Amino acid sequence: MKLARLALLSQKWSIYLVIGSQDCGNSVENMFRILTEALQAGVGCVQWREKGAGSISDAIQREQIAIRMKKLCHTYDAIFLINDDVSLACKVQADGVHVGHEDMPFAQVKQLVPPEMIIGISAGNIEEARIALTYGADYLGVGPMYTSKSKTDAGKPIGPNGLSAIRKFVGGYPIVAIGGIKPEHVSCLRKNGADAIAVISAITQAPDTKKAVQDFIYHVHKNHNYT
Repeated sequence: MKLARLALLSQKWSIYLVIGSQDCGNSVENMFRILTEALQAGVGCVQWREKGAGSISDAIQREQIAIRMKKLCHTYDAIFLINDDVSLACKVQADGVHVGHEDMPFAQVKQLVPPEMIIGISAGNIEEARIALTYGADYLGVGPMYTSKSKTDAGKPIGPNGLSAIRKFVGGYPIVAIGGIKPEHVSCLRKNGADAIAVISAITQAPDTKKAVQDFIYHVHKNHNYT
């Protein structure tokens, strides 16, 4: 089951949308509108990241959103991941969970999640990448690449050079680059080792969601020979 999910992830995740209500004017309905349009335009992997000012903390509401979001993602054959909230990911049977080095300890995550669940771990340097691999991450979220407007807790940008160093260290391990990425950055990031591109504000705050997604997809396909 997990191998099947990982195979689907490798096919679907070239554009990986990270989204939360705080990225969409603190409106759940606006979040679902943007998500629907992004999925229709070709986003194949979605991480629900409900963090930051005005984000939703009520457990019942979070569960309702997670169930609805999973159903919507699966309608479009997209992978659905939840950021940080491991217990919720398990409860709604998400496809996976993504955690950072300041979230739940990785050993505890491995104990809690079912074996078929995808585990993504953030890495901003080689040491964090080493730790993530030690604990059996299925992929690495590497960044921030550039200054991010969406993640106020993001560290100093590591840029393409930092990505390249991590790529050399981890070999062929799956990497998604994240942090302030725009369509014009895709070529450089693919050349330096990104398998996939994670996007928040360049899609969630775009005046035309579908066009924003299509711009990213165009640049990914244009540079598909770099990975």
